Amino acid sequence: MKSLFDRMFTLGLGAITVTKERAELFFDEMVERGEISREEAKQTMDEVMQKGKEQQEEFRKMIREEMENWKNTFGFATKADIDKLNERIKDLESKLP
Repeated sequence: MKSLFDRMFTLGLGAITVTKERAELFFDEMVERGEISREEAKQTMDEVMQKGKEQQEEFRKMIREEMENWKNTFGFATKADIDKLNERIKDLESKLP
């Protein structure tokens, strides 16, 4: 499961990186054509990046919620669940002759 989450997260980050590069190229071209000033381009790029960060957080939240739904639907054990069971096993083993 963790590798699936990692792959999905990496895919999301990759998409954001490509989008940033394309946005920078787009704004640089607009500045070169004189359509906007360098300051306007920087301000707009900052706004785009902020929106991207917000969307990245929404994406993370959506993935976490979906993973929680899968866990509840299919009965997956969490690391905490497994750690508790391991502790119980150790306690029971210590009581054996």
